[in-house]
Amino acid sequence: MRLTSKLVAICAAMALLCAAAVVWILRPGEPARATAPAEIRPAWSDAEWPFAPDPWGKGRAFRCKAADCGTEVRLYVRAKLGFCNCATGVADDGDLEQMGDLALIGKATPIGAGREIMVGPMRGRSRAYRIEGNGKAALSLAFNQRCDMVAAVALVGSDTPAVLEPAVLAFLNSDRMVQWAEIALGL
Repeated sequence: MRLTSKLVAICAAMALLCAAAVVWILRPGEPARATAPAEIRPAWSDAEWPFAPDPWGKGRAFRCKAADCGTEVRLYVRAKLGFCNCATGVADDGDLEQMGDLALIGKATPIGAGREIMVGPMRGRSRAYRIEGNGKAALSLAFNQRCDMVAAVALVGSDTPAVLEPAVLAFLNSDRMVQWAEIALGL
């Protein structure tokens, strides 16, 4: 009888340990605040805003050469004041589709599901897309503070925009860009 109760106790402890391991493995991680992969050494330079005026106005444009990013990357960023859902922000892929700036670069088809990101103190989403008709790909990113948001689109010349997402997020999280976003959003 004594051996049976020890065996039951050991089995119960093992089951608890396994359950804790499963919970640890399946826990939601921190939102992406990625840093650039070691093989990519992005060097971002200012570029001209190439789009016609619209209700949201002109934004900022940046370029990372293929020699620095592995492929040419064009990044377009602008503030959209009062456009974000004040209660939920950019909470899901539907919000990103509605609030993002993919329309600037053409018709796009999602490559996969989006994911939560952090830019400075702001939360948002990022999602990869294939741009129809030109063989390029893009990342759409949007993040908000209260009812105001920043929309960003990174146009890349490859079929694997997710590989460049850490480099784009690292740039958006740079002091230079976080300060610009805070000023643009009036924080």
